Amino acid sequence: MAKKKKWVQGVKTVSTFPPENVFTKDAKTIAKTMASKKVSPGGLGSAIKMVQYFINRGGKGLSQNRRDELEKAKHILQDKNEKQKAKKSDTSPKEKDHKKKQAK
Repeated sequence: MAKKKKWVQGVKTVSTFPPENVFTKDAKTIAKTMASKKVSPGGLGSAIKMVQYFINRGGKGLSQNRRDELEKAKHILQDKNEKQKAKKSDTSPKEKDHKKKQAK
C-alpha cells in the first residue's frame, strides 16, 4: 500500500518568508526574527502560525532538541502576544475618553 501524503506536504504559499536557516537558531533568536514586521506583517499570530507550521512540516524528521527549541520560540511569541492583548485591553474606551478630557 502506498504511503499517504500528509496535508502539510501539499501546502504552497506565496506569503512572506522567514530568513533562511532561522529555524536552526536558538528560541530567542527565532522568536525575535519571526516577530518582526518584515517577516510577519500579520502580527504575532502570523509568526506563531509559521513556527507551528514548520514544526508540523518537520514531522518525525525533527530531532527532539530542535522540536523543543521551536516549541520554546512558539511559547515566547505566545507570551508576547498575550502581553500585547492585555496592554490593549488595560484601558477601556471610557477611560480613554476621560483621560482625553482631563488632558484638555
